[in-house]
Amino acid sequence: MNFKVECFLYFCRMQFKDIIGQKDIIKSFVNTVQTNRISHAQLLYGPEGSGKLKLAIALAQYISCKNRTDEDSCGVCPSCNKYNKLIHPDLHFVFPVVKTKTISKPVSDNFIAEWRKFILETEIHRLNNWLDLIENSDAQAGIFTQESGEIIKKLSLKTFESEYKVMIIWLPEKMNLSSANKLLKMIEEPPTKTLFLMVSEYPDKVINTILSRAQFIKIPKIDTQSLIDVLKLKYLVTDENLDYIVKIANGNFFEALEAIKESDGQKYLFNSFVNLMRLGFSAKIVELTKWVDEITSLGREKQKEFIEYSLGLFRENFILNNLSEKSNELNLFTTAEKEFSINFNKFIHINNIFDIYEEFNKAHLHIERNGMGKIIFLDLALKLVKLLRRSAI
Repeated sequence: MNFKVECFLYFCRMQFKDIIGQKDIIKSFVNTVQTNRISHAQLLYGPEGSGKLKLAIALAQYISCKNRTDEDSCGVCPSCNKYNKLIHPDLHFVFPVVKTKTISKPVSDNFIAEWRKFILETEIHRLNNWLDLIENSDAQAGIFTQESGEIIKKLSLKTFESEYKVMIIWLPEKMNLSSANKLLKMIEEPPTKTLFLMVSEYPDKVINTILSRAQFIKIPKIDTQSLIDVLKLKYLVTDENLDYIVKIANGNFFEALEAIKESDGQKYLFNSFVNLMRLGFSAKIVELTKWVDEITSLGREKQKEFIEYSLGLFRENFILNNLSEKSNELNLFTTAEKEFSINFNKFIHINNIFDIYEEFNKAHLHIERNGMGKIIFLDLALKLVKLLRRSAI
C-alpha cells in the first residue's frame, strides 16, 4: 500500500484500537458504557499530543455503535460508517473559530467542512494547525456567545438515530464568559441521553462553573513503548533515529511527527528565533525593525506561537549551559536547534534567563489583550539587546 494512503486510512479511523497507548483509559471508557454509568459531562485533559480528541471521538463512536463488542466499536455498522466521515446526525462539534471578512459572528457550523478535513486528513491537531485551514485574520480564535445558542438549539432536539446525542467541545478554555454562562443550565441539567465531551489543553483556564459540572478524566502522555511501536510500524522510523525522536517527543505524538517531518512551520519558528538572537546580540537596530515588521505580519495566534516556541528554546539552552554533562539526557532539541545551541547556550545564563522569561511572557500577555504588535515586539527586541549582552558573571 502507498505510504501516504496508508497514513490517511490510519488517521481517519476513530476506533479505540487506533488510539496510541492509553489502554487503561480505554478500558475505563468501555466499562462505563457496558455498565451504563456514562457521566453526562466529561472533561478530558492532559498533555498535548496524548490523543485526547481522538479518544473523545472514539468514545462517542463506541456509545453509538449498533454492534459494539466488549473492547471496541464494530467499525462497519451504519453508525460507525457515518462516524468514519464525522457526519453522524447525533454527533456535534464545537471548536474555536475566527471572524472573517464574510463572517462577523462565526459559529462552528460555518467551518464544519474544514473541521472534518482537519480531523480526517491531518495528523497534528493543534490550534494553530486548525487556524491554518480556515481564513485566519488578525483576530484571535475563540468560542463566542452565539455558539451557545447553537448548542442549546441542537441538543434540545430528539436524537435522530442513536441513543445519545454527543457534543464534543474542543478547547473549552477558548469559550468566552458570556458563552460559558449561557451553557451552564444545559450542562447542569441536560436533556435525556445527552453527553458533553470537553477536550482541554489548559483546564485551569476553563471557568469554574463549567468545571464544577464535569467529571475530570486525566489523559496521561503516551507511554514510550506504544510510541515506539507506532513510529516503527506506521512511519518506518529506523532504530538509528528512534531513540532521538522518542526523547524529543517525551510522550507527545505531535512532537514525534514534527521531529520526523521538520515541518515548514517549525523551520520558520526556528529561523525567526535565530534571526532575532543574532540581530539582538549584534544590536542591529535597523535590521531588528525589519524583523519586527515580518513577525507582526502574521496573525496573533502565530505571534503567540513564536513566543511560546522561543521560551522553550531559552529553557533548553539554559539547561545546556548549566548541566552540560547531563544535557544529552535532559535536552529536547531537533537537529538544527542542537547545532545552533552548541554556541548560543553560553549567552543564556542565571543573570538573564529570568528577565528574558519575564519580558517574553509579558509580550505574550499583551498580544492576548490585543495590544499593538509592532510596539510589543519592538519593545521586546530592544530589551533583548541588553539582556543577551549581559555578563554571566
